Amino acid sequence: MKTMETNSVSSVSLSGERRADVIVEAAGRLFFGPGFARVSMDDLARELGMSKKTIYRHFPDKRSLLAAVLDRQFATVERTLVAATEDAAEQPFAVRVQRFLIAAGSELDRIGAPQLAAGRGDAMLRQYVEQRVDAVIYRRLDELFREGHRQGLLPAPPELLSEITRGALERLLMSELPRDLAWTAADLLRATVDTVLYGAIRPTAQGIDDGRPRAVIPTARDDGQEVGP
Repeated sequence: MKTMETNSVSSVSLSGERRADVIVEAAGRLFFGPGFARVSMDDLARELGMSKKTIYRHFPDKRSLLAAVLDRQFATVERTLVAATEDAAEQPFAVRVQRFLIAAGSELDRIGAPQLAAGRGDAMLRQYVEQRVDAVIYRRLDELFREGHRQGLLPAPPELLSEITRGALERLLMSELPRDLAWTAADLLRATVDTVLYGAIRPTAQGIDDGRPRAVIPTARDDGQEVGP
């Protein structure tokens, strides 16, 4: 089957733009599959049935090709997040946050962004991945938390929630917890969102809103103590 695919690519006269698309598509399959570090431009040339000279005519080095692959990957991530946001637009705020984070986590896991940012690839590539994750995901998350704060739905500073959630999302995607707990990444992210938004301690006597208990952080005044000026 692979030979047939190779022959079909090499035997068809492709325009320059279409050939570049074919190269990027194949590079995405190889570079983001198992054994990423061992994939070479020679491997890609064999997969495509092209000479390396043809590939280099469109992409001068592996780094520029990886950047093109990542551009395509993050464009897909962005479309997924926009769709998730639009689908949840009429839902309660907590549901909107939850769906956004689960979609973001699933997409980051799918493209291997955490591994790239943590050391898979060279320093410039890691920086590029971090910038794209920040632009596509975290800026949207920051705005979502600010919106909730403006509406009085999030008493905690939105900046604090953003930092906590960023750290949790990145750590979960890099951890062994999905395997150790036999949970999916979506399950772990849903639990993380619940903990961030509602607290880890379930109150014994607490009003219910949207079917979820709200945790209250006690203050000195809540404990019956006077608070000085």
